[in-house]
Amino acid sequence: MIHGRTHHRSTWRPVAFLLVLLNLLVAVALPALAQGEGSAPAADGAAADSNVLQQIDFVEIARTGGVIGGVILLLSLTMVYLVFEHLLSIRRSSLIPPELPEAIHSLLAERNTAGAREHCLGHPGFLSNVLAAGLSVIEFGYADVEKAMEDTATEQAARLFRKIEYLHLIGTLAPMLGLLGTVWGMILAFMEFESKANPAVSELAPGIYRALVTTMMGLTVAVPAFFFFAIFRNRIDELVAEASLTAESVFADYRRDEARRKKAAKEKSKGGEAKSSGDSDPRIPTVALERRKPT
Repeated sequence: MIHGRTHHRSTWRPVAFLLVLLNLLVAVALPALAQGEGSAPAADGAAADSNVLQQIDFVEIARTGGVIGGVILLLSLTMVYLVFEHLLSIRRSSLIPPELPEAIHSLLAERNTAGAREHCLGHPGFLSNVLAAGLSVIEFGYADVEKAMEDTATEQAARLFRKIEYLHLIGTLAPMLGLLGTVWGMILAFMEFESKANPAVSELAPGIYRALVTTMMGLTVAVPAFFFFAIFRNRIDELVAEASLTAESVFADYRRDEARRKKAAKEKSKGGEAKSSGDSDPRIPTVALERRKPT
């Protein structure tokens, strides 16, 4: 069952990526098509603002960003892919399969620890890896089982956090690249200003506009990147805690049985010690002394 879901998830990843690209192309093309329809003069101020928004050509804005804008665009596509991939992989049904705890619990009730471990290894995942680590040291007692599961859960959680760290990296790099493009554009604009004696504001506006485009692009990428990073981080914290509690509940009966066995062995040991001490230290019978009567 889990193998089927894993195959289904890996099959849908490229399809989701293609759908995202198609949506981006539609989002870019629609404003460009609306530019021609909104060329008529507006009747009032609201209509004029609407036409200004329709005349924004996002393709031209992307071209204005230049090489740095292209890098930011690639980061945005990577961010979208990572978001879709994390939405499919970092979820409860993937990390904590609902049928796995019951299956392992049943095998442990039958004292089939080898079968339980093989079942976990045959269905890799967060919870199965944690349970497999505990089953690998089950002959040493529950204390070692608990320690092994805790260490494995910490390692698996660190892997998940490293996985979503790329969203944080994109959210950090995108505005920095946008700022770099803006600074470079402003340098070019003021170099043109220096070459002319008294340039008009209309001559400087295009250069400043082109310089600010990359900043807008960088912030457009950084805001959703940080947003989804926070969501996935909280989701990982929640699911890791839930998986740890689930793993402990799977071994609950084994822990109680171990506690009863230790208690019975301790009572038996105490009884044996008491019996052995009674045999090795026999009591001396008391002798009644007769007091002589005075004559």
